[in-house]
Amino acid sequence: MSSSRSERPEPQNEGASAASDPLRPSDHIDSIDDEINQPRLGLVGWLRWGWRQLTSMRVALVLLLILAIAAIPGSIFPQRMADPNGVVQYRTDNPDLFPILDSLSMFDVYLSPWFSAIYLLLFVSLIGCIIPRIKHHLKALRAQPPRTPARLARLDDHRTVEREGSEQDAAQAIDVAEKQLKALGYRVARYDSAESRGRGRVWSVSAERGYWRETGNLLFHIALVGVLVTVGVGGGFAYTGQKVVIEGKSFVNTLLDYNSINRGRFVPDDALQPYALTLDSFDITYEEFGKPGAGQAGNFKANLDVRETDGSTRKGSVEVNHPLSVGGDKVYLLGNGYAPTITVRNAEGTVLLSQPVEFLPQDSSMSSLGVVKIPDGMPEQLGLIGFFYPTAVKLDTGAFASAHGAVNIPLLTLDVYQGDLGIDDGTPRSVYVLDTEDMTKLAGRGTDVESIQLQPGETADLPNGLGTVTFEDESPAGATDFTESVKRYVSLQIHHDESAPWVLAFALLALAGLGLALFVPRRRMWVKATASDDGIRLEYAGLARGEDPTLAAAVDDLVRGHERLLDDAAPRRENPVKGA
Repeated sequence: MSSSRSERPEPQNEGASAASDPLRPSDHIDSIDDEINQPRLGLVGWLRWGWRQLTSMRVALVLLLILAIAAIPGSIFPQRMADPNGVVQYRTDNPDLFPILDSLSMFDVYLSPWFSAIYLLLFVSLIGCIIPRIKHHLKALRAQPPRTPARLARLDDHRTVEREGSEQDAAQAIDVAEKQLKALGYRVARYDSAESRGRGRVWSVSAERGYWRETGNLLFHIALVGVLVTVGVGGGFAYTGQKVVIEGKSFVNTLLDYNSINRGRFVPDDALQPYALTLDSFDITYEEFGKPGAGQAGNFKANLDVRETDGSTRKGSVEVNHPLSVGGDKVYLLGNGYAPTITVRNAEGTVLLSQPVEFLPQDSSMSSLGVVKIPDGMPEQLGLIGFFYPTAVKLDTGAFASAHGAVNIPLLTLDVYQGDLGIDDGTPRSVYVLDTEDMTKLAGRGTDVESIQLQPGETADLPNGLGTVTFEDESPAGATDFTESVKRYVSLQIHHDESAPWVLAFALLALAGLGLALFVPRRRMWVKATASDDGIRLEYAGLARGEDPTLAAAVDDLVRGHERLLDDAAPRRENPVKGA
């Protein structure tokens, strides 16, 4: 049975030429075994491909996101540069986890190799993105607006207006539109056509505006590069140090007087300005008993005597979020606490230690922990772990706690240890931590001797006749309470960074550029006039470069404004000036 559908004959062999089957094109591949040989990229080709990937805006945004994620550990774990004491405390609290995190640079996040690698890749990516875009933008700024399309009606935002008039009126209408668009901030170009298109001659003006949008985009990215460069380079000339200052004591801005300091790689030893700070007093308020949040601290204020670099003196104060400027540095208030004055004598009555000892607050009621170390003068080295309670109360368990942050009923308790302090082998030890591994506990919980309990002005004997310990009373003569019996201390941070104004300037520039990129529309406008025997046909059209929800309204405003200008100009044409 014959079929009405023509079937294509099968080729006799796969290698048949195109001449055997006239339906096949001349470049048809006959054999499925033939492989398509792609050009090999080679080393240079792969490098070019990698560079294009790295310098794409997509990769730059991904790197920026990765950098933000990589900075998160810096806010979770204490950093050696900003909080060295916090690192020491974390090491004490997490002895097993600390070495692992330290090997991953979790305590030096912003100086770690992996963070620096992300930082540098982002820097290179931004540079690679910006340079070609600057060249393209400069070329666009020098170029004329594009020619008027032949069929404006194909554009979405298109308007048509029919008016009476001649070719002269059509040309004058475009002259008016040109001036109108210039007044609106457009760059304009005339594209009049003398050729007949069936309906007469054509006059048109092409306009474009919104170049500030791309300029703002470039400003944003250039400012971002500026921030990266300023932070990277400025960090090498910055330093941050911490110092604990007790009431009545002074701090001199020298390397030896800091408790800890982190310097940039370009900061020499003589870079510090020679000024001095003396803590005159520390003002703090607490919520009174019976009120919500009783015992909670309110305002903090450290009153300082400042000796400037030129030898002059002045009064100054440091409050939370209100640093003190001196010698080009910023002095910040980080914390505060109590420093009971403790005197330790040996069995012969020789004073081995007599000084205020900083106790670290452990809770909001200022229950504080402190350590006293006596390396010499005793049969063996002596260590004391003390708790200070500003307003001591005894719990049902027999332990003490503080009911208020202010000094009302001060109490100092001391546990006594004897043995090796671990400081003779040169290993750095924190002054706030007592390593009791090689020491024997003589008094305190777990022994037959109770902890030493002292109030200001009291003295107690050390175990085994080792000597005495005294809690000195710092109250002024004639005082009737313990309010001023204990000195206060403040923890100050001294920060020097000359790049901060530059970072601020680049940040403001980035915000300005971002505002331009977001709120300046990039659009093109055309006005075309076609003259015929029936009159003038005016066409208006707009095209947005990107998202522009206000384009339709802008075209309508252009039409209304143009008609109004043409109507205003009509009487002047009909009534020329006499004598002209």
